[in-house]
Amino acid sequence: MPRYLVTGGAGFIGSHIAQALLSRGEAVRILDNLSTGHRRNIAQLTGDVDFLEGDLLDGQVLSRAVEGVEVIFHQAALASVPRSIAAPLETHEACVTGTLQLLNQARDAGVRRLVYAASSSAYGSRDQSSRMETDLPAPISPYAVAKLAAEYYCQAFYTTYGLETVCLRYFNVFGPRQDLDSPYSAVIPLFIRAMLRGEQPVIFGDGHQTRDFTFVENVVQGNLLAADAVGAAGRVINIANHHQTSLLELIALLNEVLQLDIEPQHKPERVGDVRHSLANIDLARELLGYQPAVTLQEGLRESIDYYRTLVDR
Repeated sequence: MPRYLVTGGAGFIGSHIAQALLSRGEAVRILDNLSTGHRRNIAQLTGDVDFLEGDLLDGQVLSRAVEGVEVIFHQAALASVPRSIAAPLETHEACVTGTLQLLNQARDAGVRRLVYAASSSAYGSRDQSSRMETDLPAPISPYAVAKLAAEYYCQAFYTTYGLETVCLRYFNVFGPRQDLDSPYSAVIPLFIRAMLRGEQPVIFGDGHQTRDFTFVENVVQGNLLAADAVGAAGRVINIANHHQTSLLELIALLNEVLQLDIEPQHKPERVGDVRHSLANIDLARELLGYQPAVTLQEGLRESIDYYRTLVDR
């Protein structure tokens, strides 16, 4: 039986990918240094699964991790624009050097394909209606630069060494298990926690900035399809919901679901934040057969149910 490796598999997205693989009877190995991942995210996983606690920068650990692996889902990263602004070197090591180490080991081990968690931050803050994979990158934060550099390494390993790589550019993923406790937590869990407590959610800026919020189940679907899709190797592909929502609209939706009427608190806009983000997902539909199955509203309801248990606890 082929084995799948999920780097960052104790994290938010990685643990969902591991769970989906196990649910269909696959053998899964998880590699995570637990710097941002949590054992609780994988505690309930059952099936043929083994866990390696270690870092992408540790060659010996990586050698064990890739042994006998057919496909790698590379989710490990320091996924935060504000964190990258505070610690650009740390972000570079985790996102770029770690990815290069993994690609090198994967090539030597005969891995068939690596699916990389790329980022929509590579597009920057252009004003056009939607981002297409053919757009020239324009990163505006150290995080965006690091994710893009690792994306280029993936493409180079495909063209130079024949290691199949697929780069999936995620757009604002959300859902259960997304971290609530980090100072760099994403906007949706922070908004939900504040509103469940009856507090005002904080918006940095005027709230008219937009995002293409994508439920984690849709991202998992994109990854599983990318592992085997013919014609996807060497490509960069957007994975998103293809729906643009402002932060003010997001709060209105949360108020509606929670049956509340809470106004946001506004603070100054943050450096490095993209103003607008919307994905064109035509290529994902064409190459992967991808179709987002869970809407924003449905995903918000599932997320609220999850975070409600944490807040109550």
